[in-house]
Amino acid sequence: MKKPRNSHKTAVAERNRIAFQGGTYSLVITAVVLAILVVVNVLAAALPTAYTKFDISATQLYSVTSNTKAVLHALDQDVTIYWIVQADQEDDILSNLLSKYESLSDHISVVKRNPDVYPAFAEQYTEETVTNNSLVVECGEKNRYIAYDDIYLTESLYGYTTSASFDGEGAITSAIDYVTSEELPKLYQLEGHGEGELPSGLSDQIEKDNMELNTLSLLNIDAIPEDAACLLIYAPSSDISEEERDMLAEYVTGGGKLMVVSGPTEDGTLENLNSLLETYGVTVADGIVVEQDREHYAFQTPVVLMPDIASSEITDSLVEERYFPIITMAQGLQVGTNTSGATVTELLTTSDQAFSKADGLNITTYDKEEGDTDGPFALAVSVEESSGGQLVWFSSSTFLDDVYNAYSSGANVNLAMNALSNLIGETQAMAIRSKSLNYNYLTISDSTSSLLKVLMIGVFPLTYLAIGVGVVLYRRRRQHETV
Repeated sequence: MKKPRNSHKTAVAERNRIAFQGGTYSLVITAVVLAILVVVNVLAAALPTAYTKFDISATQLYSVTSNTKAVLHALDQDVTIYWIVQADQEDDILSNLLSKYESLSDHISVVKRNPDVYPAFAEQYTEETVTNNSLVVECGEKNRYIAYDDIYLTESLYGYTTSASFDGEGAITSAIDYVTSEELPKLYQLEGHGEGELPSGLSDQIEKDNMELNTLSLLNIDAIPEDAACLLIYAPSSDISEEERDMLAEYVTGGGKLMVVSGPTEDGTLENLNSLLETYGVTVADGIVVEQDREHYAFQTPVVLMPDIASSEITDSLVEERYFPIITMAQGLQVGTNTSGATVTELLTTSDQAFSKADGLNITTYDKEEGDTDGPFALAVSVEESSGGQLVWFSSSTFLDDVYNAYSSGANVNLAMNALSNLIGETQAMAIRSKSLNYNYLTISDSTSSLLKVLMIGVFPLTYLAIGVGVVLYRRRRQHETV
């Protein structure tokens, strides 16, 4: 008996109906999914970038530190950040950073000012030539101008850039702290003994860290000002008097903070000044330190020292980031028995092979001679009194010079600023340092490069194409067999 033809047609029609229903269902589901994706994208675009972008850079270039978050969360005044930039000339890194500031505090608002539209806007804040992506931070009647060159920092030697860093967060948070603070910590620099002028790198960092720098002579006062957060003695060329020494010693034992940057001088030793250390069992060796261990000096010059760094609140940040200070033309500090009750910490130390040349600045040879003093030595020490007084002493007058700071990639000034911040009482804004832009690139050999090109351009695409063709042919064969 023959099977009726109409039963075959009925089966085909049923399969077509099922296929049509399946296709319609798939189309509806696809449309719904696409609609959901569009809505999700619209909502995501409306969210602050702090919640939609993730920072995977090695130096966390696109993130803000906990220090900035603490400063912003403590804000109780409205702060306006004016972004001076032409249309379509916005710096992407700065744009991302400013959006994070806005998202972290309701008291922060970022306002763009196009210099083509507002040509005279910046003149009320600075006399400098204003470039694109410069900023003005304002709160009430106080303001601070941040030049673009203060956001992207470079260290140069002889016309060549040696390092580059991004200091946007440090500059902006410092400016916010400045415009919202009623009083700034006062740093007094001693004068009257042929002290050197502060190098620009150090003075700029002092200003950025919102320390108010003043000068002070001990010869015409009876007591150190009560509002002094810290005293600074920088590169004296002549000795202080006994009266000044007694005043400084009393200041430290009474809870005061003192930082001394003093090295060998052409006029001999600074006996009264150096005697401040003798109270704590530390003596200053005559002459200048010469290092014989090749791993402890730089540029094939045994008086350009690369000391070992001890762990402390002052040095830990340098150790963690693998920065190495370079100490030049230094005197050796010999740490002996301390009977004062204060705590003495050696921050920087030479190797056991170091010695002190008695000739001092008149050195003519790096060879050890009769009369020279054996090491090892400390090159920086920290003293903490039970009263809360502190003394930090660096035995080089030149290591903060801009040229040596550039040699150290900024480590020298960072070390000094860490010491000042520790003495004054570090605020959240002070602790933010610039982020390096010197990237480490992946380097591969020519053979590996050729292999990767063959795999990525040839093998992988052809493999995926063959798999796709095979899947299509297999499905078509199955479909015909079913029919």
